[in-house]
Amino acid sequence: MAFCSYTFQVNCSYQRPSIPSKVQDLKVSISSALNPLSRDLLHFPIVAADIPKAIKETSFKLLDAFVDLVFEFVDQPLLPSQSNFAPVEENGEAVLVTTAEGKIPDDFPEGVYIRNGSNPLFGGLKSTKSIFGKSSHVWIEGEGMLHALYFTKEKGRGTWNIFYNNKHVRTDTFKMEKDRKKPGFLPAIEGDSSAILVAYILNGLRFGMENKYLSNTNIFEHSKKYYSIAENHMPQEIDISSLETLGNWNIDGAWDRPFTSHPKKAPGSGELVIMGIYPRKPYFELGVISADGKKMVHKVDLKFNRCSLCHEIGVTKKYNVIMDFPLTIDINRLFRGDSLIKYDKDGYARIGVMPRYGDANSVKWFEVQPCCVLHLINCFEDNDEVVVRACRAHESVLPRQQSFKSSKEISSIENNNESSEEPFFVHVCEWRLNMRTGEVKEKIATTEFSMEFPMINEKFVGLRNKFGYLQVVDLEACSISEGLAKYGGLAKLHFQEYEELVEVEYHMFPKGTFCSGATFVPKTQGTDENDGWVVTFTHNESTNVSQVYVVDAKNFATQPVAIFTLPSRVPYGFHGAFMPL
Repeated sequence: MAFCSYTFQVNCSYQRPSIPSKVQDLKVSISSALNPLSRDLLHFPIVAADIPKAIKETSFKLLDAFVDLVFEFVDQPLLPSQSNFAPVEENGEAVLVTTAEGKIPDDFPEGVYIRNGSNPLFGGLKSTKSIFGKSSHVWIEGEGMLHALYFTKEKGRGTWNIFYNNKHVRTDTFKMEKDRKKPGFLPAIEGDSSAILVAYILNGLRFGMENKYLSNTNIFEHSKKYYSIAENHMPQEIDISSLETLGNWNIDGAWDRPFTSHPKKAPGSGELVIMGIYPRKPYFELGVISADGKKMVHKVDLKFNRCSLCHEIGVTKKYNVIMDFPLTIDINRLFRGDSLIKYDKDGYARIGVMPRYGDANSVKWFEVQPCCVLHLINCFEDNDEVVVRACRAHESVLPRQQSFKSSKEISSIENNNESSEEPFFVHVCEWRLNMRTGEVKEKIATTEFSMEFPMINEKFVGLRNKFGYLQVVDLEACSISEGLAKYGGLAKLHFQEYEELVEVEYHMFPKGTFCSGATFVPKTQGTDENDGWVVTFTHNESTNVSQVYVVDAKNFATQPVAIFTLPSRVPYGFHGAFMPL
């Protein structure tokens, strides 16, 4: 699943629906009968090719008929404040952008600003009702759609042409459901435990996998090729000019498990460092892909004893940085009527540092206070220390029926006693890990707003840097009880050496305007780390107009240097990137 998102909730509650006792008895009987089978399915992959074709087709038809008879798909309604989370149709072809304010700087690079996001098929997200209870898709489960803005100059004239296009990422399961012309996969993340358990089983028996492939979280480049990704599957290669899906990338068969949404290029070598988590052993594997993208040069099981919901990996010049925090996935919890994904506030938390080609025994672990981290800002070496900067919540970032508070409402943190800290406020945090002594120094930035979705100048990944940029949570616009947050501005962090961790500048949007997919675009001939621009998709909920803002990173709090009004609505999404042409 796509773990990072506007969706803060992935919940599996165990509330039995009100149904007649005879139906309840049937439900219990079926669930009991399926339990042994389901345990086997969850521990042994279903290999459809081993089943004779005729039997497979007949079995599929029978199971499909059973699903149609027992399960009712219903549309999930959206509140008026959530209208821009609704999906849109594909354009079909690139459209010229003709409405603009300001001017594109002369030294802005030609390229593609592209953002991934959830765009469900068949009109929106679905829920199901059955004798087993209810289950629902959450917003992160929509099929991936790429939204791209092309910046090109006319040869010989220097005149800018701006085009917009969008297109679904055509994963294997996207094509499967598109051909069926109706929903196929039963929701298997949020809802009643019995319903989720049966959904896992039926999805596995019908399609050979427990859930569909999403490819809706991020897009990245390696060796001049471009990939769309969500970490429940391998990446899909994308033609950046047409947004067509070219196929899956499994590194010539060397990688057969989920692939992180945030791979990192190692400084100097250009190798791509990846990881993949899975809810059965091996829980965590790390890989290093050659700079040309043709082969896996290193792959290792790090011998985790739990499946931590680890969304991102860090790199420095010499090391890989691994997060192991107590937000975990455990399918066996479903048999106990518990949450599939759960944060254990009493569990251990640790950060691991390992040589680039190390194994499980080479990892040096540093125990830190339990918390939840999805996104890293950057990691780098500073003499004997490895510095890790991240977006950190005191507890889980998956609250239910909770609301954010500003820092003004949060009790002061004295002597690093964080029990008084608002659990779901996302802070900027720095850990300094001493590789010689094993000492950990932790510092938390006190900021006015909760911040997430960090970005930096990509030239400084794994190297010492001064600046970070984040999306600012609009506290008044949050709808956490519905699992959604909105970002009403941008923050520029200037990291300090002493007392305060950061100095902060804000670029706030007009009221009712929210952003997604912000990214840093460096100047081609820039000499300073912050020579460049922050570019982001925005949407004004009063006018229902979507735009792209271009903000000068060195004059961050001033008006945008350019604003482009898009020809169609762009729903809120996840991570963005800029790909020079």
